[in-house]
Amino acid sequence: MDLVIFSPHWQRATKKLLIHQKRFNQNKFYKFGLATSLSVFAFFAMSNPVVALPEVKQYLQLKDRLDRPIDGYCLDVVGSGRHIRLDMPLTAHNCKGPQVYADEVVQYRSDQSLYFPAYEGCVTVMGLNDKALAGNALMLKRCGEVQPFLNAKKFQKFDFNEQGQVQLVGSSLCISAGQDSHTTYSPDHRWRSLLMLPCKEVALTRSVWQLVPGGY
Repeated sequence: MDLVIFSPHWQRATKKLLIHQKRFNQNKFYKFGLATSLSVFAFFAMSNPVVALPEVKQYLQLKDRLDRPIDGYCLDVVGSGRHIRLDMPLTAHNCKGPQVYADEVVQYRSDQSLYFPAYEGCVTVMGLNDKALAGNALMLKRCGEVQPFLNAKKFQKFDFNEQGQVQLVGSSLCISAGQDSHTTYSPDHRWRSLLMLPCKEVALTRSVWQLVPGGY
C-alpha cells in the first residue's frame, strides 16, 4: 500500500471529529455536533486530498558485491528497452543506475513471489512437473501459470531463510549467482549465471540477497 500524508487542514478536521466523538457520551446534543464535524471533515477531504507517495522501487541485490565493489550484482532480466528477452533465463547483472531500470525492479510480495511489475511476471524456477533440481535456471513466467510439464505455482514461492538466502519453498534449493563473471555488450558491465543450488552447500557470498532501493 502507498504511504499517505495528510495536509494540516485534514489533520485539524480529524481532531475536531475526535473531540465531537468524545462528547458523544457527555452531551445530549452530540448528534448535531457529530454531523457538523463530519461535514467539516468531508469539506477538507474534497479540498485537500491526500498526497500519495509512490512505492519505493527495489532491486534484489547480492549482499557480497564480489568483483563489483561499487554497484554489486542484482537479479536481472536479459536485454534492455524494447529488446527485453523474456524467453531467456534471468541473470545476476551488475546493479544498474543512477536511474532506476525496470528490468531489475522486483517486488517481494505477501504471497512469497518475486514479481517484476514492468513485465507482469513472477520469478520461476525451471523445474519439471513438480520437481526442481540443483542447477535449474530461473525465468519470468506468468504468476500462477500452469502448462504442460510446468506447474509454475510450485516454483514461484520463495522465503528468506535465517542466513538471508532466498530459498524455494518446499525445497532445499536457493537462488545463487554463478562462480564466474564476464562482460556484457559493454566492457563496463558484467553478468553471472543465476541458478538454484543446495542452500547448505553454496557459498554465502553468492547466495545471500537483500532488497535495496533501485539505482545507486
